Amino acid sequence: MKHLLRRIGFYLVALWASITINFIIPRLAPGDPAGALMARFQGRMTPQAVHSLELQFGISHDPLWMQYFQYLNNLFHGNLGTSFTYFPTPVSTVLAQELPWTLALVGTSVLISFTLGTLIGVLIAWKRGSFIDGVLPPLLTFFSAIPYFWLALISLYILAYTLNWFPLNGGYSTSTTIGWNMDFLLSALYHALLPAFTIVLASIAGWMLGMRNAMITTMTEDYVLLAEAKGLSERRVMLSYAARNAILPNVTGFTLSLGFVVGGALLTEVVFSYPGIGFALLQAAQNADYPLLQGIFLLIALAVLGANFIADLVYVVLDPRVRVR
Repeated sequence: MKHLLRRIGFYLVALWASITINFIIPRLAPGDPAGALMARFQGRMTPQAVHSLELQFGISHDPLWMQYFQYLNNLFHGNLGTSFTYFPTPVSTVLAQELPWTLALVGTSVLISFTLGTLIGVLIAWKRGSFIDGVLPPLLTFFSAIPYFWLALISLYILAYTLNWFPLNGGYSTSTTIGWNMDFLLSALYHALLPAFTIVLASIAGWMLGMRNAMITTMTEDYVLLAEAKGLSERRVMLSYAARNAILPNVTGFTLSLGFVVGGALLTEVVFSYPGIGFALLQAAQNADYPLLQGIFLLIALAVLGANFIADLVYVVLDPRVRVR
């Protein structure tokens, strides 16, 4: 319990630091959304129009410490400002619209990649020196070594453009009605298959190699040798004794990956023109949309901190040494 209380205190401090940095960085950058819009009109906007835009975007000329407390107050009330790119839509609405796409695509892909990579790593470590140990690691490592944007473009060209097995872009067919109906869900699934395939193919080798190396080290431990000497079944020794202890580093990496899922696979969403947080982040950066950038960065920070906290909880369950200490 003391361990968890200490970790909770650490994450509260880290959350405050993230919020503070998220407040400071955009204010150190030159310009603001109103100035960016005025630049588009080449200075043909009146001072009254500029002031009106500043009010719309919540731009304040108060002292920095007053702006900071106003920012905290707005956060507590769920007000993240107004998006410049999607004006006059609030940032919270934009995030609520884009986040489900990213969670569905990247979250599912990371889960599939982690599960398959871990299971393959366990198998090839237990069967080390066999045919699959000699074939699978080099093959999967080859795909992970290809730059991701190049792998995505190749997949898009061959499987979507040439063979016409998958759609070229978008997250769903424009001919379907958005909602919880079967046509829309099947269309969304069809559009997500190719991006998900490229994410899994590019990332599975990391999980596999990490699990394989940890598994080989764990298999030399005394408790594994004792379990084998007791005559326990091969499957039980492999999963309950060796894999359960070897999986701890992979669990840490997986929970951290879940945190970064919220950030979206930026290259995936750009190459496939797929809706999501990553694509919204690109649009916000291109349009100097500071409120949306702040909202996305804050969301990513919260997700990473939450994922780290989940990793601590999982460690307490999986590793009795943490509970004892």
